[in-house]
Amino acid sequence: MPRIHYLELLLFKTYADLKAEASRTYLSFLWWVIEPVLFMLVFYVVFDLLFKRGGGGDFIPFLLCGLTVWKWFDGTLRMGMSCLRTNVALMRQVWLPKILFPSTIILNNTAKFAVVQILLLGFLWLYGYLPTRVYLALPVLLLVQLLLIMACTYWLAALEPFLPDLRLIVNNGLTLMLFLSGIFYSADRIPEAYKPYYFLNPMAALIDAYRDVLLDGAWPNWTHVGWVAFGSIAGIYGAYIFFRHFDRIYPKILL
Repeated sequence: MPRIHYLELLLFKTYADLKAEASRTYLSFLWWVIEPVLFMLVFYVVFDLLFKRGGGGDFIPFLLCGLTVWKWFDGTLRMGMSCLRTNVALMRQVWLPKILFPSTIILNNTAKFAVVQILLLGFLWLYGYLPTRVYLALPVLLLVQLLLIMACTYWLAALEPFLPDLRLIVNNGLTLMLFLSGIFYSADRIPEAYKPYYFLNPMAALIDAYRDVLLDGAWPNWTHVGWVAFGSIAGIYGAYIFFRHFDRIYPKILL
């Protein structure tokens, strides 16, 4: 099958999955907005209203900038990790490049994230954080995060059929990573001696970069962003090779 047909199939499957997901609830596509808002509201109530960790009236935009991009990352990895297992029936009926299945999850969640991101930008502008020239860096940050999501999701999807217990490890690891990514606190609170280790977490580096652009009107740390991009591209290439090598084996081990 020509590559263009795989692209058409990817787009069609993404559209079909989004439509099927929306049809299963009364509020349909509105849940793309409601669900992340409820997710953010929980953390706002706990950290700002109950524990008074907000540190000022600007905690709401500060929190939203972190949680919005985190939700894109976290949701895609959790869904994409077991996508080969959930599509095993289709894999046994027709041969398709297995990398198409996590790609569909990535595209699906990216479409939903785009809606939330537009709403976030509108909220920030109403809150007083107006666009500046450093917004030119925003498409770069979005692309780099997409590359990071692709690398992580591809590797998790590729390895999960061989290591079913990986799901338990990753789910708990993502919970730990949630609290180590600076979503609820500024990177300025990290002691200087530990900052190099803190920014080894790619999501901590990206969340800090998003806040530089959206809240502080400053250019991001391009060194941190560059290392995330480089590692992500290398990860995508490695996962692609891995998928190609085991492509015909997956239907056999997913019994």
